[in-house]
Parts: sequence; structure tokens; C-alpha cells
Amino acid sequence: MPPVVPGGQLARAHATAEPGWSEPGALRGSGYAARGSFRDGARPAPLTPTVYIVDDDAEMRETLRSLVSSVNLPVETYASGQEFLETQNGGRAGCLVVDLRMPGLSGIDLQDELVSRGLTLPVIIISGYGDVPTAARAMRAGALDFLEKPVSRQLLLDRVREGLEVDRQRRLADAERAEIGGRVARLTPRERQVMELVVSGNSNKVIAMDLGLCEKTVEVHRAHVMEKMMAKSLAELVRLAMQVLPSGSIPSPVRS
Repeated sequence: MPPVVPGGQLARAHATAEPGWSEPGALRGSGYAARGSFRDGARPAPLTPTVYIVDDDAEMRETLRSLVSSVNLPVETYASGQEFLETQNGGRAGCLVVDLRMPGLSGIDLQDELVSRGLTLPVIIISGYGDVPTAARAMRAGALDFLEKPVSRQLLLDRVREGLEVDRQRRLADAERAEIGGRVARLTPRERQVMELVVSGNSNKVIAMDLGLCEKTVEVHRAHVMEKMMAKSLAELVRLAMQVLPSGSIPSPVRS
């Protein structure tokens, strides 16, 4: 790895550029409340946004840890991809900053392992040996960014904040889908049938004919669906259903 300055120096703004970084100067704050650093002791709660740094170079780990801590973000450091996977599997909130070239699992190998486990932790890969094919592979696999050294400190922090926001939005969407899935689970089989036909655009008359019911019964089922799904309008019901129902489970509308 290219030489970098000791980690403690990152907490101070310098008048001249530092090795390993492309610009001097003060850093913009993160907007997060101060939480401090955690490692090998009390860890943040699972949903506390944390920056996970994986690098086999101890000096670089400390450099990055100090940089992230300087803007009051929780941070954990790991000496290898395997250590990271053994201590936590990427299912916690936050984002991952990982070096490309490391013994054992490389940065891209670690990213691929997370993808294979169905984990969506945003990944930022940094390296002094980047090339277009490697960067393209990382981006295709879902990396948030691929940064070449010397790295702009502000750019790295901006990407970290972006990664934390991407992760936050994903988790909010996952939580909403889980909540909606719970509502769907409370529907009876007949109510689910009615809902699927309703959201596909069928009228009560068509649904009654399709299911062999009278229109009044369909109206009762439809009312139960709206209540259990906590939908205030047909448009809202459609939005909720589309988030959790497989696309193939929603029949095409039947013309009367």
C-alpha cells in the first residue's frame, strides 16, 4: 500500500497535503451525533449506523478509523475479510470500507461473499492498484464506489455518508415490506383472492363471477381487506400489495 500518515494526524487540519490523501483542509461534519469508536468491547446496537473498515495494514486501519471518528461516526476496524465475517456477518446497519488487495479474502471477494449471503451492506472499495476491469467488476457486483489512492478525505466521507443513507433507506423499505407482509398474512385465503383481483383492476361484478360469489359477499370481503391492510383508498391498497405480492400472483383484469 502507498504510505499514509499516522492515524492521529488526521484529526488536525494541515496546511499542506498529506501522503495518501489528495487534498488538505478541514472536513465537513457528518450531521450525526457523537458516538465514539467501538471495537472488541461494547458494540453499537444492530441498527446503529456503523462504518466497518477492513484493511490488512494496521497503519491504514488507524488512519481510516481516525478520519471517520473525526466526524463523530461509530467505527469498527478489522484486519481481514475473514475476521469481519467471523465477528459480524454484514447484517448490521452501516456501510463497509474495504481495501482491494488483502491476504485471503480480497475486497471484492468479501463483497461477493456478502452478496452470496443475501446481505446488502453498502461497500466502498479503496485501492492504490485500481484498474478499469476490477473497478467495473466491483460496480457490477453492487459496490457503492471504487476509490483509487490518493483518496480525497472529503470524497471518502461523502461516500460513507451516502452509504449510510442508502443502508438506512433499504432497511426502512425492508421494515415496511415486513409490516405489509404481516398484514397480508392476516387475510383469509378468500380475502387474499379478492385482494389480488381488486388490485389487478377487476370490478366487484367481475370478481363475483370469477369466484362464484354474489356481489354483496365480494363487497364484504373487500371491506375486510381494506381494514386488515389498513388501506384508506384503492390506490393505497395497490401500492401495498405491489410491494409484497409476487408479480405472477396478480391476475390480469377480466373484462366484463
